Amino acid sequence: MRGRDAPHGGRHRDRDAGERAGGQDRQNRARIAQTAARLIIDHGLGDWALAKRKATRQLMLPEATGLPSNEEVEAALVLHQALFGGEAQRRSLRAQRQHALEWMQRLAAWHPLLVGAVAAGWAGAHADVRIELAADDAKEVEMLLAGREVAYRSAGGQAAATPTVLLIALRDAAIRIEIVTPNDRRHRARQDTAARLDAAALRALLDAPGS
Repeated sequence: MRGRDAPHGGRHRDRDAGERAGGQDRQNRARIAQTAARLIIDHGLGDWALAKRKATRQLMLPEATGLPSNEEVEAALVLHQALFGGEAQRRSLRAQRQHALEWMQRLAAWHPLLVGAVAAGWAGAHADVRIELAADDAKEVEMLLAGREVAYRSAGGQAAATPTVLLIALRDAAIRIEIVTPNDRRHRARQDTAARLDAAALRALLDAPGS
């Protein structure tokens, strides 16, 4: 009887150990996501992979520790701002969205979309105002900016299929213009559910009571 019971008990022990390991892995991912969220908000880190690695080191976890997904980090960002952002974050977000609407109106010819942290609503004070344009030739956008004497600098866009990025530094905001082709926009991956707001949707958010 005892001989028959031993394998059964062993299976229970293996299952319990697996559940404990799975629970520890979920807990570690949650801690990394929370710490990465603080780094992204407090220090303006735009590279989420780097933020996750820094968070892992800060928590003194092994390098082989499983990292949270971007979706887990974004959930942590939303929660962090809900808990700690307060009125200061709401005012900052509104100002960033007002800047975004102004520039989207200026760049209306290229069907602008507000993307990133300001669109999603968890942006900190250091976040760029990211505006995506659809243009066959990025030089057309640069010509418009130059014609209106807008100071900007280029960043990225050197490799094929990489969006051209133009950076505009304002006194109280940083505008990041990301230029994709209309074809790239049409064929965006279906699983890409990142927040994107056109000018009408953004205006409605700004006009909403309590916004």
